[in-house]
Amino acid sequence: MSEAQFEDKTLVCRDCGSEFVFTAGEQEFYAQKGFENEPLRCKECRIEHKKRIQREKPMFEIVCSSCGKVDKVPFEPRHDKPVYCSECFEKIRKDS
Repeated sequence: MSEAQFEDKTLVCRDCGSEFVFTAGEQEFYAQKGFENEPLRCKECRIEHKKRIQREKPMFEIVCSSCGKVDKVPFEPRHDKPVYCSECFEKIRKDS
């Protein structure tokens, strides 16, 4: 589908009650990703919701497989795979 088949829609945020526009471009993106539901929150409330969810996630203490630093990660590490502190993870990711 092309963007011409979508039209901007005004929606109401479930959290703050304000109106926000679900643009034709956003609708096209949602369709390409296979998302079937429209957004329930305005951009600001989506950001706050993600932050709140992140704060509620349990963190697990690890010892970095690369540098030995103690750090915390938002997932339970498996013992059969290396786990890295945030700095080493970024270095490895950039080198890939």
